[in-house]
Amino acid sequence: MTGKKEELNPLIPGQFNIYACGPTVYNYFHIGNARPFIVFDTLRRYLEYRGYKVNFVQNFTDVDDKMIRVAAEEGITVKELGDRYIGEYFKDAEALNIRPATVHPKATEHIGDIIALVKKLVDTGHAYELHGDVYFDTQSFPGYGRLSGQDLSELEMGARIDINEEKKNPMDFALWKAKKEGEIAWPSPWGEGRPGWHIECSAMSMKYLGDTLDIHGGGQDLKFPHHENEIAQSEAATGKPFANYWMHNGYINIDNRKMSKSAGNFFTVRDILKEFRGPAVRLFMLSAHYRNPINFSRELLTQSETAYDRILNCRENLKFIMEHPKDEAVEIAPVIAAASEKFNAAMDDDLNTADAIGGIFEYIKEINTLFESGGRAEDAKAALTELDTLMDVLGILSDETGGAVPEDVREMAEKRQEARAKKNWAEADRLRDEVRTRGYELKDTPDGVKINKI
Repeated sequence: MTGKKEELNPLIPGQFNIYACGPTVYNYFHIGNARPFIVFDTLRRYLEYRGYKVNFVQNFTDVDDKMIRVAAEEGITVKELGDRYIGEYFKDAEALNIRPATVHPKATEHIGDIIALVKKLVDTGHAYELHGDVYFDTQSFPGYGRLSGQDLSELEMGARIDINEEKKNPMDFALWKAKKEGEIAWPSPWGEGRPGWHIECSAMSMKYLGDTLDIHGGGQDLKFPHHENEIAQSEAATGKPFANYWMHNGYINIDNRKMSKSAGNFFTVRDILKEFRGPAVRLFMLSAHYRNPINFSRELLTQSETAYDRILNCRENLKFIMEHPKDEAVEIAPVIAAASEKFNAAMDDDLNTADAIGGIFEYIKEINTLFESGGRAEDAKAALTELDTLMDVLGILSDETGGAVPEDVREMAEKRQEARAKKNWAEADRLRDEVRTRGYELKDTPDGVKINKI
């Protein structure tokens, strides 16, 4: 709201209540949606890492104009469409290592809460009914526009003529929409209808997190009008600040152009995951500061794949040393302390994941040098534990990371060793080449075979 960095203090000591806007579930979510999901999952992880309890709520918009249209085109109900794509959301979210929220409320399961909030706004003169629709009266809320820095009178002058010219003001927005022929609807004091988009977030956030949130997050595109409308309707109803801190992530451009279906550069996460690994996509998303725009391209994603492999190879090297230790001690404690301090300083500075990742790769470079000739198992374990801890905060530590080398590749490496012991060089070479086709190389050392990602 201030446009400045602020000291982060929760309303309840030791606990943060966070609401982040979720997807409208009529399709697979796209790469632009993925950025806020990853950013606010990382915020949650970091606060938990720093010892806070986090109540994290992310909604599903499971009824709106798009959903009604798509469901009609497919000849299914809005609920069937929503249930399908909520299931698909969780599949793609899991691939990106996005943890489920504390609560994932759905608009259609909170109709009673929404109606109660709309009724309160009508009863207090902040909203009015018009032919079964209910609109919020923006003139009744003096602070309207302050989040996005827009002036209501200027907004009204530039507003397009609305279909409903009977509204009191051009910027008034729908809280409740009267039923149209063939649409899903619920009974209300104003007749059958359904919620407007903005009201669901106010009703559900207040139900699960109270009248005032610690942090409200979402994409930059939601700042106006969605978040502006949330503030107006929530604060008009409660008389309290709606959120103490606002966080908005920047846009994603595709090959330096704005993403749009008409430009032919629109990608779902499901599409991207066919070519690239989830942790590499996540690493890419966090490689820029969340508030800055980020350019998305195959070239940059390929670079993130390579960077991710550096992490995996470092882990494999440390695990190899743990399995084949030497007596030489490595002064790892000060290196770990420095890495942890640098990471925390970056993340404390407005969640600067870009600098945090830079620090992790400096740490990887240092430990690769320190353990170049091997070391004690306990030193390697300490180095690995710190690396895994920092990666887990960023959500880059996944099931795949835990067992970086696939089991069949390990088996081929063992069979190659057996072939070499029997002096069956042709078979040994064949297995080595087969391992390479899987993207790994075998390096013979005096202590055994190291398996590294190419």
